Amino acid sequence: MILCCGEALIDMLPGRTAEGEDAFVPRPGGAVFNTAIALGRLGAPVGLFTGLSEDMFGRRLRAALAESGVDFSLAAIGPRPTTLAFVELRDGQARYVFHDENTAGRMLGADDLPALPEGLRALFFGGISLAVTPCAEAYEALMERAAGRRVIMLDPNIRPGFAADEAAYRARIGRMIARADLVKLSDEDLRWLAGPGDPLRQLRALIGDSARIALLTEGARGARAVTREFELRLAAPAVEVVDTVGAGDSFNAGVLAALQAAGALRREALAEIDAATLHAALELGVRVAAVTVSRAGANPPRAEEL
Repeated sequence: MILCCGEALIDMLPGRTAEGEDAFVPRPGGAVFNTAIALGRLGAPVGLFTGLSEDMFGRRLRAALAESGVDFSLAAIGPRPTTLAFVELRDGQARYVFHDENTAGRMLGADDLPALPEGLRALFFGGISLAVTPCAEAYEALMERAAGRRVIMLDPNIRPGFAADEAAYRARIGRMIARADLVKLSDEDLRWLAGPGDPLRQLRALIGDSARIALLTEGARGARAVTREFELRLAAPAVEVVDTVGAGDSFNAGVLAALQAAGALRREALAEIDAATLHAALELGVRVAAVTVSRAGANPPRAEEL
């Protein structure tokens, strides 16, 4: 099983009433939630560890997980409210305003950490849950517990405006990159972490420090992969973009699903991965993301749609 560790929330997407007035439409979401949903729809055995509310939105999140085959038995479920993310779309690009104080996801603590099942192959971490405490400290502790024994993938999905303490946020992300086997960044994430410069050189610096594989998504330009031995670049399929909500999350799921299907979701296999196997993982990642951006909201495809 692949265990996705991070936020599950409600995206409040912009819409219109029947009378033509501005409105918000609630949809299950969150970066890590989206990756778990996409993995489930691709047929990969997947679970989600997060803080879930008993409120009406929490019930909606649990129903969506069950419908896509995601195991949430390790989640911490309690009475605190669900995080809400109000989405503004500008030329199809998503911008977020989060309402997260005292929520089930935000207040996840070290006492909520689960025992890791024997059959657990890999853990995926990321999203806004790494930007705020106490949940960020809990997820970092879980990563530390699993690092070196199971595959760790990290997508920090940087939201600079969400972190109250940028210095602490940067330090935490740095520590987590150092423990990860597979690091995925968007071009915006890379600029925030490393500043202006040559993307390949910056990705190689990550490889030199820690990770076995570094991935970079560049929107319509596709994706890159860097290992100690080789580099790959893959163009994105040409699609009509409705919005980009969930694009990177879907890419992550495609990569993980492909690596698992190839038997490469093991630390020793990632250390010796060949170009063909990694190219196939990139290819599935961009194909899944292309379907997601072609429709409204984070609505990743099922395997049969590919």
